[in-house]
Amino acid sequence: MTRLIFLGAPGAGKGTQAQTLAQEQSIPHISTGDILRNAVANQTELGLKAKSYMDAGELVPDQLMLDLVRDRLSSEDTKTGWILDGFPRTVGQAQFLDTLLSEIQQSCSHVVNFDVPDEVLVSRLLGRGRVDDTEAVIRNRLEVYREQTAPLIDFYSDRGQLVSIDGSQEIDVIASTLRQTLKLQS
Repeated sequence: MTRLIFLGAPGAGKGTQAQTLAQEQSIPHISTGDILRNAVANQTELGLKAKSYMDAGELVPDQLMLDLVRDRLSSEDTKTGWILDGFPRTVGQAQFLDTLLSEIQQSCSHVVNFDVPDEVLVSRLLGRGRVDDTEAVIRNRLEVYREQTAPLIDFYSDRGQLVSIDGSQEIDVIASTLRQTLKLQS
């Protein structure tokens, strides 16, 4: 049973690796962005609540995100496994996730941290060519990520669940390393 949490700074490649691995393992790749978009598109009760915050340009509150994750992990297609991408982002969210997984009688097999030097991340993100991705904005996003996520990395490391992968390599090398590290078949 493959149940993974992918951590990594913006541009670390966690989404790319999650998509590939999820297809190979026939399990859902769950990103909080996708959860939000699907809930809004399907006009679920939680989606409509989230939409009101999004339309106002505000962040969706933690409790609402937690409710959305609970709904998604309770779906039928997650029974055989899943990859969470970008959630949890804080120790508080990780503790909630522990409680939720216990409630739904699931467990996370590994937490994978895609470790990439800031200079590589900045270069990758600038290469995307997005208008709002200036170097100053990117460096600020990375600083915020480090502040929020460093304690999360320690949280999972202390529990013996954390696996770090060098995310600065080529995509196929990272994928191969990931499969070998997690002892998965391609």
